[in-house]
Amino acid sequence: MERQAVLYDASKQFTFLLTEQAIRWPVVSPLPLAEQMDRLASLSYLPNVCIGVIPVGAATLRVPLNTFTIYDASLVTIETSAGSLVLRDGRDVQTYLKEFAGYEECALFGEGLRARLAEWSAACRVHDFSRQRA
Repeated sequence: MERQAVLYDASKQFTFLLTEQAIRWPVVSPLPLAEQMDRLASLSYLPNVCIGVIPVGAATLRVPLNTFTIYDASLVTIETSAGSLVLRDGRDVQTYLKEFAGYEECALFGEGLRARLAEWSAACRVHDFSRQRA
């Protein structure tokens, strides 16, 4: 939670794009996964935070092969299985800004995002309840 405190700094703007697969990947048991989804939905109400999810089946122009973070118009970091890359050349940054914009066009935001997260969260809770009763 301490790391997330920066999200409440209204002088900063954040846009997060996640794939459905990333959100629903069961790295934790169903109940904590549901809680994480609820947290994302809650954060999406912050005025300086924009959260989008690219649902399975969305037609994207490119397939996201690596996680990348755009800090501003002068810095992009890319996470690969071998390590991190840091790009500072304006042309490289522009390439990633364009790629990000393409993903944004395919993503759900606002009420559409929150509805989808609520659906997935409820499914996790049902799954967790079923496991407990078995």
